[in-house]
Amino acid sequence: MKKSTYILLLVFIWACSTTKVANNSSADIPAQPYIDSIVNQYAPDKRTALFKVVRKGTVLSGETNLAEAKAALLEKLYAANINFVDSIQILPQQNLQGKHSAVVSVSVANLRLLPGHPAELVTQATLGTPLKVLKKERGWYLVQTPDKYLAWVEGGMLAFMDTLTFKKWKQSEKLIYTQPFGLAYASPDAQAATVSDLVYGDVLTTGSRKNGFYEVSFPDGRTAFVPVEDAMKYKEWALSRQPTPDNLVQSAKQLLGVPYLWGGTSFKGVDCSGFTKTVYFMNGLVLPRDASQQVNIGEEIDTKNGWSNLRPGDLLFFGIPAKDTRPERVVHVGMWIGNEEFIQAASMVKISSFNTSAANYDSSEHRRFLRAKRIQPQAAIYDLRKAPLY
Repeated sequence: MKKSTYILLLVFIWACSTTKVANNSSADIPAQPYIDSIVNQYAPDKRTALFKVVRKGTVLSGETNLAEAKAALLEKLYAANINFVDSIQILPQQNLQGKHSAVVSVSVANLRLLPGHPAELVTQATLGTPLKVLKKERGWYLVQTPDKYLAWVEGGMLAFMDTLTFKKWKQSEKLIYTQPFGLAYASPDAQAATVSDLVYGDVLTTGSRKNGFYEVSFPDGRTAFVPVEDAMKYKEWALSRQPTPDNLVQSAKQLLGVPYLWGGTSFKGVDCSGFTKTVYFMNGLVLPRDASQQVNIGEEIDTKNGWSNLRPGDLLFFGIPAKDTRPERVVHVGMWIGNEEFIQAASMVKISSFNTSAANYDSSEHRRFLRAKRIQPQAAIYDLRKAPLY
C-alpha cells in the first residue's frame, strides 16, 4: 500500500470514530460537574440505570442504557462551549445481533453484580421472566429485569430472542406454576424422567392437556408435562389476584421456614426484600427489588403512638435514622400481620413480635424500626392484572 493511501485511510478511520466535536472552546474546562448533574438527574440509582462516562483529554468515553441521558449531556457541554469527542456507547451492544430480549429458561436464574460465578448474588429471576439484554462479556450478559434491576447472568440460563421472536413468545398462551416446588416431566406421568424443577411463579408456554397434565414448552424449546393441579393458565391466575390483607398474610405464611439467601427472591431462598417482593408478586403486584427502594413507594402510616394504625400486609422498614448531615439508611424490611407481629426473612422466614413479653420478641428490630408503608396497587411497578408482563 502506498504511504499516501495509508495516511488517508488512517484519517478516514479517525473521522468515522469521531462523532461530534464542540468548537471554539478549551479542553481545560472541566466536564465532570456536567456529568455528575446528568447522573443525579437520570441515573441516581446505579442498580436500575447505567451511566458510566468519563472525559480524558477531549474524549468522552463510557456507556449508558439511557439515550436521553447521553443527549442531555452533549447538549449541556455544547452550551458550555466545552470541547469533546463523543465516544459514549449506547447499549444494547451491536454485537448482540439484534437479540436484545431474553427469557429465563431455568426454574430460577441467579443474577450477579459482576460477570462470574464468584460475584455477589444480587437478585433472581424465575422461569419465563422477560429481560432486556444490554451487553455480553465472556459468556455472561448484562440484563435489566422488569423491575429495572441491572445485573449479570450466565448465558446458558437464557433464551435469546430478536424482536419478532420475542413478540411471538409474548403472544403465546402461558401457564404459571402455583406450587412452592415441583417438577416438569418428560411425559404425562409423575414417574417419568424430569425435564426441570419448578418453583412458584415459573411461567411456561402451554398447549393441550393430556392425562391430567398440561403440555408445556420452555423458552429454550424444551417440552415437558406439568400436573394440572400444580398450575393455572396465566391470564386466569393474574385476573384472580386480590392483594388484600388476608391474602398477603396467607401468601407470606406459605414461605415460613424458607432459608435466608442474600439476593434471593424465590422459594429457593429469599433475603428480606426478596421475601416481601415474592409475597406481593404472589398477589399480582411487582415491587422494587431492595428494601431501600421499596421504602420509596406507598403511603406512610403513622406509628408514632403505637401500632394501631397498621393493617396486615403493611411493610415495616428498619435501619439507621438520619442524623446531622447523614441521611436515613434503610437496611431491612418485614411485613405486618397483626397482633403486634410481623413476618421477616432473617436466617429464615419467621414470625417475630414487637411485644416485649412475647417469646418471639425481636428487640434488635424493634430498636431500629424506622417507618411503615402501605402499598396500594397503583404504587407497584406492575399490577399484573393490568400489565402484559408475560
